[in-house]
Amino acid sequence: MTIGKVGVLGCGLMGSGIAQVCAQAGHDTIVLEATEELLQRGLDRIGKFLQGSVDRGKLKASDRAAALSRLRGTVRAADMADRDLVIEAVTEDLAAKQALLGAVDAVCPPRTIFASNTSSLTIAQLAAATRRPGRFIGLHFFNPVPLMNLVEMAPTFLTEEDAIAEAAAFVASLDKTLIRTTDRTGFIVNRLLVPYILDAVRALESGAGSIADIDRAMVLGCGHPMGPLALLDLVGLDTTLSIAEVFFEEFREPRFAPPPLLKRMVLAGMCGRKTGRGFYDYGGTSPVPNDSLTRSA
Repeated sequence: MTIGKVGVLGCGLMGSGIAQVCAQAGHDTIVLEATEELLQRGLDRIGKFLQGSVDRGKLKASDRAAALSRLRGTVRAADMADRDLVIEAVTEDLAAKQALLGAVDAVCPPRTIFASNTSSLTIAQLAAATRRPGRFIGLHFFNPVPLMNLVEMAPTFLTEEDAIAEAAAFVASLDKTLIRTTDRTGFIVNRLLVPYILDAVRALESGAGSIADIDRAMVLGCGHPMGPLALLDLVGLDTTLSIAEVFFEEFREPRFAPPPLLKRMVLAGMCGRKTGRGFYDYGGTSPVPNDSLTRSA
């Protein structure tokens, strides 16, 4: 089977990015959201991103129009019934993912491949919510999806070889680089990344350096494009907290335990760029380190 029709579950930061690259690659794409308001917000994000690419000379106006013509949104799970591939990209909550996957599974034919973009949960857990464990696979994209080249593919021990081959061909059609990993919590990238960014929070808590100096140290000393605390703001502190809790539950290793400061910031609604405040304040023309955090660290 050649994958032509794609469904994306969720139109948040990740879902909208996945839907965008699918439409740009020539796939007939439908994105599902819980409400019309959330759906329109996600579709607007896609439109603005594409227009920005046109304004910078990175994309032809005709290609933007063509991509948008292949993309539509819905709030009805039934509209996924003719999809060749369905990619789940909602919040990192097992119950929420399983409920949505089960609802969409009920309307899709047996041939449809299901994939999850989860960054922390195991694919086998999610596949168990459907009637198609042999046609269920992990496809983990990275934020921002239109700019990040990597996709981690994680089959389970039940995923059929033809589904693996079809998923790999689909990723190639997006002009992304595929790496294959096992169905273990965090796959490769987050298994290595999460302890690193949690240690950056612990370094701040312990007084090893200021927010700006910790980030500057990793950019200039290790050649990273972004410091770990700025990266946390981009990913979302609430998302990172959820991932860390899943990791700690799975491995019971101290390096995966969420630092107290991270928990307090999320409780205070300081979740990073999405809320305007995190380790940096985004209310002005450029981010400003939120140095008041060290007074309560």
